[in-house]
Amino acid sequence: MQAFTAQRDADSADEIWLLEHPPVYTLGQAGKPEHLLRATDIPLVHIDRGGQITYHGPGQIVAYLLVDLKRRGYGVRELVTRIEQTVIDLLARHNIDAQRLANAPGVYVDNAKIAALGLRIKHGCSYHGLSLNVDMDLSPFGNINPCGYQGMAVTQMRDLGVTIPMPQLGLSLSEHLTRHIAR
Repeated sequence: MQAFTAQRDADSADEIWLLEHPPVYTLGQAGKPEHLLRATDIPLVHIDRGGQITYHGPGQIVAYLLVDLKRRGYGVRELVTRIEQTVIDLLARHNIDAQRLANAPGVYVDNAKIAALGLRIKHGCSYHGLSLNVDMDLSPFGNINPCGYQGMAVTQMRDLGVTIPMPQLGLSLSEHLTRHIAR
């Protein structure tokens, strides 16, 4: 992501990268190490996105959004809103009522976080992105204050009655992201 962003020019196409990470905790630039509540065998990686600490692992879709915001004509706040709305709309298609919370980026279902956001903007271009909890082991979230919020509950699509193959959900997510980011 860093190399792609550093080498971009005015003609570089925007890209969305979808993947699953092996188990890892990531701590953003301003992240406070004390949000890792106890040491585990899961690695902690310091990264250059915004935000505090989160967990990534199998059963979670991570979408890296490599977007030229200058060319799109909007800023980071608008990008965050568009990402959140993408996830809200995607979940609504599966009969999940999701929403934003004031001053807490991400997407929530009954005040439990289902999708986390963490971005970096460099030279007007974004990288990093979002993670959506689909069908994963949520127990590693118990070792952290998710996104820096003590006691933040987390949830996933499976626990809300949705079972969908990851490739199918990834395709749907990428289509929704493309539509929301490009408009």
